[in-house]
Amino acid sequence: MARRYDSSTTTFSPEGRLHQVEYAIEAINNAGTCVGILAKDGIVMASERRITSGLLAPSKTSEKTYKLCGHAACNVAGLTADANILIDQARVKAGRYQYDYQEPIPVEQLVEYVCNYKQAYTQYGGLRPFGVSFLFAGYDEHFGFQLYQSDPSGNYSGWKATVIGANNQAGKSLLKTDYGKTAAAASDDMEEDAADKMPTLKDALLLAVKVLNKTMDGTAASSDKMELFTMTLQDNGTCKHHILTTDEAKSIIEQVEAETATSGDA
Repeated sequence: MARRYDSSTTTFSPEGRLHQVEYAIEAINNAGTCVGILAKDGIVMASERRITSGLLAPSKTSEKTYKLCGHAACNVAGLTADANILIDQARVKAGRYQYDYQEPIPVEQLVEYVCNYKQAYTQYGGLRPFGVSFLFAGYDEHFGFQLYQSDPSGNYSGWKATVIGANNQAGKSLLKTDYGKTAAAASDDMEEDAADKMPTLKDALLLAVKVLNKTMDGTAASSDKMELFTMTLQDNGTCKHHILTTDEAKSIIEQVEAETATSGDA
């Protein structure tokens, strides 16, 4: 029955499903893993780098993390060529909003614009869905740091911590148990507000590496196989985007391995 309805993005099957959109989502589940974690003092995004050949020249810029504007960035899981189109749309929208209103675009408004663009490609004939999911990280003066996830259907949702790409369910299971655990252990107060339950940026980096270790199918963790990104707020009110250097990433990975070895011995 499904074969009669899976060649069109605009036709619902009798079960009420859009098969081409589901296939696009399934393609992303085979892409490199991306992790996003909201922290007290910023946002961490970590992504798996898949090296297909040792003969490839190293990329001059990141292929997983993209700056959209001064206060927003995104992580990509899926087809990079599809992502480039949507990233360009987001950058143009952010620039036009800044020009028109002389203030940065609210993060959720930028995410909604990109998702509306993606949704249109599931509704009109002759088009195919974008084969890419995003993690959006941003900051605005109204709601502070925010983390959003979107998929090819055009849906988006806000998260404290989430995973997209390969083995995302295993990563989410680990986040459910470990997110906020460090902050809760460090606090003696029984009544905590939501911010107190968030990890610090350092703890979020360690947790992100731990999640990637779990989702990378037993591949030995190394700084050339994962990319770590942080967004923090500077004293002058601007956001600092930072992709950790090889040495910085190596230090974080070594700390995670030392913690894992200690817990294993215990």
